[in-house]
Amino acid sequence: MGPFGHALPKGERSAKMTAPLDGIRVVELASFVAAPSAGALLADLGAEVVKIEIPQGEIYRHSRPRLAGIKHDFPEAPQFQMDNRGKRSLAVDLTLEPAQRAVQALVGQADIFLTNMLPHRLERYGLDPETLRATRPELIVGVLSGYGREGPDAQRPSFDYTAYWARSGMMDQMRDVGAPPTFLRPGIGDHAAALSLVTGLLSALRMRDKDGIGQVIDVSLLHIGLYVLGNDSAQALATGEAPPAHDRSRPRNPLWNQYETADDRWLFLVMIESDRYWEPLCEVLDRPDLFADERFKDARERYRNSADLVGILQEILRERTLAEWEKIFEGRKVIWAPVVTLPEATRDPQAIASGVFTDVEHPVAGRYQTIAPPLKMSRHEMRGERPGPALGEESEALLREAGLSPEEITSLLGG
Repeated sequence: MGPFGHALPKGERSAKMTAPLDGIRVVELASFVAAPSAGALLADLGAEVVKIEIPQGEIYRHSRPRLAGIKHDFPEAPQFQMDNRGKRSLAVDLTLEPAQRAVQALVGQADIFLTNMLPHRLERYGLDPETLRATRPELIVGVLSGYGREGPDAQRPSFDYTAYWARSGMMDQMRDVGAPPTFLRPGIGDHAAALSLVTGLLSALRMRDKDGIGQVIDVSLLHIGLYVLGNDSAQALATGEAPPAHDRSRPRNPLWNQYETADDRWLFLVMIESDRYWEPLCEVLDRPDLFADERFKDARERYRNSADLVGILQEILRERTLAEWEKIFEGRKVIWAPVVTLPEATRDPQAIASGVFTDVEHPVAGRYQTIAPPLKMSRHEMRGERPGPALGEESEALLREAGLSPEEITSLLGG
């Protein structure tokens, strides 16, 4: 055992380690998506992750497909399973003093404490970073929040819908001219934030390997939103203005635009270097006359005559179905993609071949597929095939590890 109860000495670690985070313990006090999905990635990397939930289980756990309007009797919440795979579950009421002692004791045995609980609640339970690290400076604390740990909104509750999407300017920016603000699909900003949080936690572990001192990793959804929107955000910071919204009827580059097909489907042309691709596109469309047309001879002229060219391209592309255009574009020197439905995306041969999906064997739901971890390692298989834990399935064992007496365990668990 290393100096923190988990890390092995360097030589022994290299000989015995079976996964990148083998021997690392994480205690996760978090709900919904961002922080728990970071915990799932840490579990994929080999860490032992203890998830703490309220006795009835968080809402996300119970968000089965039928509640979202999907006509399927899948008995679990697939999204909860993806974001909590491979964890141990402790279900306790943190308002009770023995539960607080138990959680504090488990954190006292951990390398990483991961949370998205608001600061005033962490302080109430003696789990704020300052209190924890005052007695254990080697502890690494990962805090996921809506707006950061400082500033007037540090105590403000949020979701990625509010902090990442609306408050970052992304909701306004991500719409065509004249269109209302677009609704965000669940978990998009959360999963982006999780990647940043894991990056910080891994870096903190690396630094602690050198000097034995932990630190606080602070990731906010607002910051992640502005970072993900970085191309536009950087321009707004430098100029004080928002980049113009996309207008598909009159885009700056008609070769970078979405077009409808004969079967009411859509395809997306993405030829950002339009001069390079203008002649190949004309060849694919069998329209050499367009390449010879002075109105469209270069990027500037195509911009000046954008509405005319969009009208012509739309008329051409509406002559065939999406499947027909896929065959025509196959192997040609054009950059494009079909606008597919989500079920179609889950059957994409390229996604399947590259290991985007993985199989899960669940004791209740049976065998099903989910999204594999978003990276591959040549020396550690990142499969993400383990199911999420049943609610409180290891509560008794974890409370014993925390040092509670049999009587206290029985009282907490209602036995």
